[in-house]
Amino acid sequence: MTIDRRGLLAATTALALPPLHGARAQASSVKIGLVAVQTGPQAALGTQLRDGFLLGLKHLDGKLGGLPAEVVHIDDELRPEVAVTKVRAALERDKVDMIVGVVFSNILAAIIRPVTEANTFLISTNAGPSTFAGRGCNPFFFTTSYNNDQVHSVMGQAATDQGFRRVFVMTPNYQAGRDAVAGFKSRFKGEVVDEVFVPLTQLDFSAELAKIAAAKPDALFTFMPGGLGVNLVRQYRQAGLANIPFLSTFTVDEATLPAQQDAALGFYAAAPWAPNMDNPQNKRFVDDFIASMNYIPATYAAQSYDAAMLIDSAIRKVGGRLADKDALRTAIRAAEFRSVRGGFKFGVNHYPVQDFWLCQVAKRPDGRFWTETVRKVLSNDVDPWAAECRMR
Repeated sequence: MTIDRRGLLAATTALALPPLHGARAQASSVKIGLVAVQTGPQAALGTQLRDGFLLGLKHLDGKLGGLPAEVVHIDDELRPEVAVTKVRAALERDKVDMIVGVVFSNILAAIIRPVTEANTFLISTNAGPSTFAGRGCNPFFFTTSYNNDQVHSVMGQAATDQGFRRVFVMTPNYQAGRDAVAGFKSRFKGEVVDEVFVPLTQLDFSAELAKIAAAKPDALFTFMPGGLGVNLVRQYRQAGLANIPFLSTFTVDEATLPAQQDAALGFYAAAPWAPNMDNPQNKRFVDDFIASMNYIPATYAAQSYDAAMLIDSAIRKVGGRLADKDALRTAIRAAEFRSVRGGFKFGVNHYPVQDFWLCQVAKRPDGRFWTETVRKVLSNDVDPWAAECRMR
């Protein structure tokens, strides 16, 4: 996907004209800054995110809303200061029209201010901290994923439904980890026997596994993304703890299962989407993703694919008038596209209102592993912070 520099000059000139004239002008192209970690053990998640968005562009013939699209790839390196520097360069030097992506909440927290203060739309395809769902909601911020609290609360509800009375909780010590605990506890009616927070870089869980064994809980609830989840699942199985139900969010999923394999079999996850969902959009997405990338998509990819379709629908709705921020915001909020989840709509805080599912790791006939829906836990769920958002 390339951009015509003469077209870019024309678009820049148009934006320099008086606001009314500029807002009415159709852009000649669109440029997206795609933030996806590509460094270190968490790169698998960023790769999922990147490939999902790129497949969306492929399905749209390399265009967004009919405009030729270019992607500026940004590796945040899972370092907030690096992310800010690279995003500023994308805004000021590359003149991107939107910033899309972001796996981790600490990266989102670092870049949201420079992006939105530049009156540029930021569409998160994974990170969804509570910080920006309530009073911190922002007219230039949208997410196609979920509120961190919300998705973890699904497992709290599932644990309650299952009759578990005593649950051991363990997450990384950063914003998303704390949101995970709050979300789980918001719907779990039993006793949390212990809350353990580990460094985001931890790979050896032997001490924590000993605590779990000693506590003898009815179940474990954990949120351990990427490399953390790979190591935890393997060590959990090796420690002989698999008889204690393993309830998780973003710990056993299609990004980690290629490394976890049989160690994760039968473990539970909660998500707004799973690759076995039966609708035409999802079938095309999953089949083409596997054929193109030779691996199974996870939520990171699915939510990024939805973001491409969302942006396409919005730009098409405003006739390519990227400079008309108010009209573009209204068009994004309308979300007139078909999601791989089926229906899709935004709440007042620009977070999705959606269904959530209990999923379980299974082995496919081809020997690969993925998650499958077990049952719907929440329907048309509105995140708990939406009422505090003052946007209407």
